[in-house]
Order: sequence, then structure tokens, then C-alpha cells
Amino acid sequence: MKTLKQKALAATAMVLLLAGASVPMSQAQNAGGMAGNAVQSIMDKRPVVHPGGLTFGAYDPHGDFAEQKDLGIEGLFLPWEDVDLESLRAADGYALARNRTLLITIEPWSWDVNWRLTANQLRMKVLNGDYDVNMRTIAAIIGQMKSPVIVRWGQEMEDTSGRFSWAGWDPQSYLTAYHRMMDIVRKEAPQAKIMWSPKGLPNLKNYYPGDDYADYIGLSVFGLEGYDERAYGAPRTVPESVKQGYDLVQGYGKPVWIAEFGYEGGDNYLRSWMQDATVKRPEFPRLEAVVYFNDKEVHPWPYDLGRPNWRVVREPAVN
Repeated sequence: MKTLKQKALAATAMVLLLAGASVPMSQAQNAGGMAGNAVQSIMDKRPVVHPGGLTFGAYDPHGDFAEQKDLGIEGLFLPWEDVDLESLRAADGYALARNRTLLITIEPWSWDVNWRLTANQLRMKVLNGDYDVNMRTIAAIIGQMKSPVIVRWGQEMEDTSGRFSWAGWDPQSYLTAYHRMMDIVRKEAPQAKIMWSPKGLPNLKNYYPGDDYADYIGLSVFGLEGYDERAYGAPRTVPESVKQGYDLVQGYGKPVWIAEFGYEGGDNYLRSWMQDATVKRPEFPRLEAVVYFNDKEVHPWPYDLGRPNWRVVREPAVN
């Protein structure tokens, strides 16, 4: 099998960026996500963190939340090959100094798109144990960490859009792979918790791994005003966007996190999402935390909306 390559990363784990297919610049620029002639003047759209509300965290490769005192979760994305794993030790120190829990999303593919396998190739190699050493190497480092750690592996597995090589597998194959990987984590990093993290689609129930393999359940919730207008006929609120996925998983009795969260649109849309992001609501009693995805989208959205920029700090427009 291909060994874990060493690639240069910056000193902190804040630069563990998602790797994704590139898109033409013209498409990337068409990513405002606004509806009609909505005004877009807000330059810092970070969520309001309400006292007594949901625990707030962020995947923050740009460091916009580096010194924010009320941030309790540091999100990382880590491919399981083609990455310098020593950066995980830096991430531990960074989180420990700020009293933050680490949410580490391990993506079972290569950082380099030229090395990525097809969905079927990846499925066969994982089930054959070819990647056990990759997972064991990562888990061993996690086992040495001093920060609280939650491991999230192979997210959004029920999505059949083709975005991820591990998503859309038949349920039995995915469950066998997930159990195999989490057994490795349990052995090498027994102090770590594990998160099963579907996208929030109706077929997620086919991929539930069982109560022993999910300390937490994660969901993905993104609000894009232009998409809402086209797909639903009107902008949606945070509660409306959370409801489908939450209703599907609340019966499992596990703590629920929004493991990936972001929004983009005009000022009125943003103000609503900024204000409501961390509100704890009685209709979602198991929802405990929300983790902001503070970066540009990796994959183009439908309706030619390009790649929305979820980052909270906007750069001034260039005339």
C-alpha cells in the first residue's frame, strides 16, 4: 500500500485544509449566494455566542477565531495520507493552550487529488485492511494527546452525489469499514470519543453504526440564500435548516452537534443566521454544539452558485 507521505504544513494545525477539486476562477467568483438585489455590506459575519447557549467551535485555517475566548471546540480536517502527521501534535498544543476540545475529522483519501482512488477501489482496500496502518498511525498520535479529542471519520456517508469517495457505499460496506476504523481508534486512543456524522438526509438510518460506535452524532448544516430561494422558494432560518437532520437522529439518544456549519447571503439573511447560530432551542434538546466551517467551500453548489465563501471575515471587494 501507499505509505503516509510527508508534506510541508505550517506550524499549527490551523492550516490542515480540506483538499478538493479546483474550479475555474469565473465560477468561484459567482459564489455570493445572494437572492435578487440583496445588500451585502457586513464585513465580519461571525456568529453571536449566547451565554448559556450552544457550545461554539470552528474549523479555522485563517485564524479568525484564534484569540476568541468563548470558542470551545477546535475543528480539524485530516486526510489519512499525504500529510505531515506531526502537525497533530502542534494542534494539541494549540487547543490545550486555549482550553478547547479537538474535533478531528479524518477523511479516508489522499490530500493529492491525483492519488485518490475511485469509490469502489477505496471501499475494497479499506475492507481488505490495506489502510489499517494509516488509521493506526493517526490514532496512536491521538492517543498521546493531552486535549480532549473527538474523532469523526468518513462523514456524510449517506450522500450519493459523488462528492466523497466513501459516501454512497452500500450500507453494509460502510458499516463494516466504520466499525473497523473505530475499533482501531478505541484500541490506540481509548480516551478519545467518536462521532458518527451523517449529512442529515432521510437514508441516514441505514448507516447508523449502533450505540457502541457513536458517542456523538454530527450533522452538516449550511445556509446559502441563493440556494434557499431556488430550492425552497424563500430564505430559510437556522431552525428550519437544522430540523430535518435533527429529527432523523434525535431518537438515537446521543448528544448532537452541528459538526459543519456556515452561511452566506445578503445582510438580512446573515443577521438572522448570525443571531440564531448558537441559540439553544427547546425543540432541539439534544443539540449541544455548533462548529463553524471558516473557509471557502471546496465543491461547487447547484444552480451554478459556485463555491460559497463561508469565511466570517470578508475581504474588501476589488474594483
